[in-house]
Amino acid sequence: MVDRSSPPPLSAASLTLRLAGIAVVIAVVAGAFAYVNGTLDPQRLTPKKLINVLETNNGVHPGFRRNHSKGVCVIGHFESSGEARSYSTAQVFNAARTPVVGRFALPAGNPYAPDSAVPIRSLALRFNQANGQQWRTGMNSMPVFPVGTPEAFYQLQQAQSPLPSTGKPDPAAVPAFFGSHPEAGPFLAWIKTAKPSASYVTETYNSVNAFYLVNAAGQRQAVRWSMVPQAVDAPGATAPEGSDFLEKDLDQRIAAGPLRFQLNITLANPGDPVNDASKAWPEGRKVLNAGTLVLEKSQPQLNGECRDINYDPLVLPAGIEGSDDPLLAARSAGYATSYLRRTSEVSQLPAAKQEAQQ
Repeated sequence: MVDRSSPPPLSAASLTLRLAGIAVVIAVVAGAFAYVNGTLDPQRLTPKKLINVLETNNGVHPGFRRNHSKGVCVIGHFESSGEARSYSTAQVFNAARTPVVGRFALPAGNPYAPDSAVPIRSLALRFNQANGQQWRTGMNSMPVFPVGTPEAFYQLQQAQSPLPSTGKPDPAAVPAFFGSHPEAGPFLAWIKTAKPSASYVTETYNSVNAFYLVNAAGQRQAVRWSMVPQAVDAPGATAPEGSDFLEKDLDQRIAAGPLRFQLNITLANPGDPVNDASKAWPEGRKVLNAGTLVLEKSQPQLNGECRDINYDPLVLPAGIEGSDDPLLAARSAGYATSYLRRTSEVSQLPAAKQEAQQ
């Protein structure tokens, strides 16, 4: 039986204490908001500045994400293997099946760019746990990030910005940037041999940033994770000519049957860097097979279930925590700014695209 009786009235002292507690929480939240948005220090890098430079470099495409603009929705579920249960209380690792809404995309700000324009692909996922909590993650096919701080990333974007005098970037700016940022060495070594893949579903997608798994005893284990495909490219396969082959390939493959990825979680050793995404962890670390991602259908991004999801990497369930990697907070704040801009622009989309979103 549910007790529907009214609670006893608060005493004046209790009411005062409760109001004071609420005021403290509001002050803390407001302070954090002001810090993230640069109100306390106008010289600091803000989400607005970061998104503005992406718009400068890629153009403004109303209604689309400011980065990873071109993509496709995928729907499926996650099947836990149970191997991560002793490391995390997150329900996603303890339940047999968790629904997933995801999105494959290109890491660029132009939704009309050809699929062969860049060799990197991305995969974002939202796991909806039965307890109402969510796990959102955004992964990329590169093994490491070019730089370790939001400021350096912003400077890299500035180096790629067109000059007012020519309308084109300074050809010496990007080499000069990398010359002064030796931490980009591992990324540059990878990008020299990376080639655009012919399919979204034959790529391995990496968290790049580090996180913590937290078990029932409160023990924290630093980790990075990867989604490893079961599908493989045919020998000698190369990306075909054309602008939109990735979505067509995905539709064809998924029509033939569910697509599967294995979630590998790599455990850090003591001393491994957890606050710098530009640094890889040495080989030989323990890897958990945490389960299988099963993708069962695809949807166009303009009217699919992923359209209105902000894949903020710091939306985490109990049992998973963010590390102190500064890129995580910057990604979270930048995604929020991009989300607010694009969702306010739906009315500016061409009529045909607006109808597709209904």
